[in-house]
Amino acid sequence: MARLVAVKESLEKALKDENKFWVKYFVKIEKQTGVNRLYVFLGTVAVLALYLVFGIGQQLVCNIFGFIYPAYCSMKALESPRTEDDTKWLTYWVVFAVFTIVEFFSDYILCWFPVYWLFKCLFYIWLMAPIENNGAMVAYRRIIRPTFLRYHHKVDELISNAQDAAVKAATSALMTEKQD
Repeated sequence: MARLVAVKESLEKALKDENKFWVKYFVKIEKQTGVNRLYVFLGTVAVLALYLVFGIGQQLVCNIFGFIYPAYCSMKALESPRTEDDTKWLTYWVVFAVFTIVEFFSDYILCWFPVYWLFKCLFYIWLMAPIENNGAMVAYRRIIRPTFLRYHHKVDELISNAQDAAVKAATSALMTEKQD
């Protein structure tokens, strides 16, 4: 129960933060309807959740959700002088890309589950949550980074060999062309 109260207080605080661009929309709706912005927000979340379970085009909505806000924040991070935000969003995109590749192989099975798109959207929210140890950081530190550290030398060698082979092939092709 205490956890639920803490989440409610955190949501109320976020919905009163005038620095967030989306808060002004909830303020406007609250003034027009007289309904507390927390309930407007929760209602919006409930409608979106129902749509992701029963609606049409859930894949598009979910993927837009996982792309638009992070892309916007990434562009803001690139324009800011700080590097911490760059690292945060670069980590998000690495995890997003790995998830997209893994999902490709399981998509035909998982998309038949009615709540798949809702869970995928919740997964994206977890990845981009505005906390220090959000899902992207956890997934990167526990899964992606150890795998990268284990295999990056082999991948570097493979890339170097491919580059050498491409240079040799291009040089050979140019030499053959000059002889003709």
